[in-house]
Parts: sequence; C-alpha cells; structure tokens
Amino acid sequence: MTFLRIGLWFLTATQVGVGGWALFAPRGFYDGFPAPGHHWVAMFPPFNEHLVRDFGSLNLGFAVALAFAAVTANRLLVQVVLVSYLTFAVPHMVFHLGHLDHMPVIDQVGNVVTLALAVVLPAVLIPVARRRATA
Repeated sequence: MTFLRIGLWFLTATQVGVGGWALFAPRGFYDGFPAPGHHWVAMFPPFNEHLVRDFGSLNLGFAVALAFAAVTANRLLVQVVLVSYLTFAVPHMVFHLGHLDHMPVIDQVGNVVTLALAVVLPAVLIPVARRRATA
C-alpha cells in the first residue's frame, strides 16, 4: 500500500506543479517549461494562452482525482484514475517521441525520460492497486 500511495502522491505533485504553472502563469510556462535554458513547450509555436490554461486546468483536475485516490486507496477509484491518466499520458508521449529532432540531445533525453516515467509509473501502479488497495 505504501508504494501505491507514494506513486499516487508523486503523480499528484507533478500534476499540481505543471498544472498550476500552466494555469496561473501560462506565458511563463510556455516560455520556460521545464527549466531555464530548456524551453520544450516554446519549441511548438505559436503561444496560445487559452490552450495552455486549459492544459493547466486539466492537470489540476487530474491532481484532485489522484489525491483522492491516494487518500482513499479505493481499488476501483485508483484503477479508474490511473487508466484515465494513461489515456492522456500515452498519446502525449507518442506525439513527443515523434517530434524530438528539433531539440538538443539533452532535451531529447529529458523529454523521453519524463514522458516515459509518466507512462511507466501509472502502468506499474495499476496491478499494485488490483492486489493491495481496499475494495
């Protein structure tokens, strides 16, 4: 149960960080994600405040669902939230894997690692939830 909750809280924190930044500072998110000197979002112009804020809201919505799943550890809820998260994370990763050529190598590696983690962690947590969470 501890690994499951830690994984859910990690995903929650990630969604809060990304979502909050995109929602409340969309231009800063666009120009500066993920860190100074590495502008992954800005490599896909043009800037669209509406789209970035919607992305932020979506991530915060997932954060709420992930946090609720972490607190309750309800098996069905955990599985539904993780499958829903993967429904976003897998196509997101596939898109970016096909659009790495314009990035410096360090950013390509960082992009692949972070996107893969966003898919692998929930995929690993689903069977853990099936075995360990409460009914």
